[in-house]
Amino acid sequence: MEIKTFRNYGVGAASLLFAACLGMCQQATQGRETKASANVDPPMALTADQIVRKLEERNAERAAALNQYEAVRIYRMQYHGLPSDHGAEMVVDVTYNAPDSKQFKVISQSGTKFIIDHVFKKLLEGEQEAANEENRRHTALSTDNYDFTLAGQEGGPNGGLYVLNIFPKNRNKFLYRGKIWVDATDFAVVRIKGEPAKNPSFWIKRTEIEHNYKKVNDFWLPAENRTQSTVRLGGVADLSIEYKDYKITKAMPLRGSKCNDGQTRLDSQRTNCQDASGLANAVTR
Repeated sequence: MEIKTFRNYGVGAASLLFAACLGMCQQATQGRETKASANVDPPMALTADQIVRKLEERNAERAAALNQYEAVRIYRMQYHGLPSDHGAEMVVDVTYNAPDSKQFKVISQSGTKFIIDHVFKKLLEGEQEAANEENRRHTALSTDNYDFTLAGQEGGPNGGLYVLNIFPKNRNKFLYRGKIWVDATDFAVVRIKGEPAKNPSFWIKRTEIEHNYKKVNDFWLPAENRTQSTVRLGGVADLSIEYKDYKITKAMPLRGSKCNDGQTRLDSQRTNCQDASGLANAVTR
C-alpha cells in the first residue's frame, strides 16, 4: 500500500500520524543526544544555505536512483495512563516501487486490538496520503517548506556532521520543528529530533519525535523512529518503529558508487546494477 526515499523528508509523517491516531484513541476512550567523537574532526565550515543546497541536490539524486526495495518493520507501542495500561506489537513486510507505491503485508500482531487497528494500521493507511506527489512536494525537507539556521558542527563515529535548526513555514500536519543532523560526506540526514509543527489533536499535550537513519548501499533509509506523546488526561504513549532486513532490489548506481563488478560509475555510465549483475540476485530472492 514509504518509502522513505529522500524525496519525502516528510519523514515526520509516521510520528505525526501516530500522534493524531493517539488523539482519536483518547477521545474514543476518554533521547539521547549525539555526542561528538573525539577521534573525528568536525566537517569543513559551510553556511546553512550551502548545506541545504547540497542536501536538496543529493536527496534528489538518491530519490531518482532508488527504484525498489524490501524491508521489515516492527511497530511497538506502550501506553501508561487512564483508564489502564495497554501495549501492542505488529510486524510488517514492506515492498517499495518507485515513485510512490508501497505494499504492506502484516506478518504478526499481538497485544491490544484497539492499538493495532486504530494506531498501527492507521499509520500504514496514512503513509499513502503522505506519499502522493502533492504531499511530497509540500512536506519535503526543502527551502520551500522550512527555514534553516546553522546550530553547529560535530564529529561523529562515521565522520563529521552538520547540525541545523529547522523551522516550518506553515502548520502542515506533516511538518515539524527541531534539529537535523546532516552527514558531511553524503549530505544526507542521519537524525531528526523535534516536535510537530501543528498539534495533531486536542487530546495530545506534547509530542516529541526522534528519527535515526542508516546507510544501506548508497541510500540512507530509516533505522528507528521513536515518538513520545503526553496525553492531557495524564497518560504517556511511547511508539517505536524498527526498520530492518533491507534489500535494495533495483537501483541505479550513484556517481562514484560501485556495482558488483567493482567499477566506479560516472554520470555518463549510469546503468542499473541489477541489470548488470543481478540475474543471480533475482533468482536467490
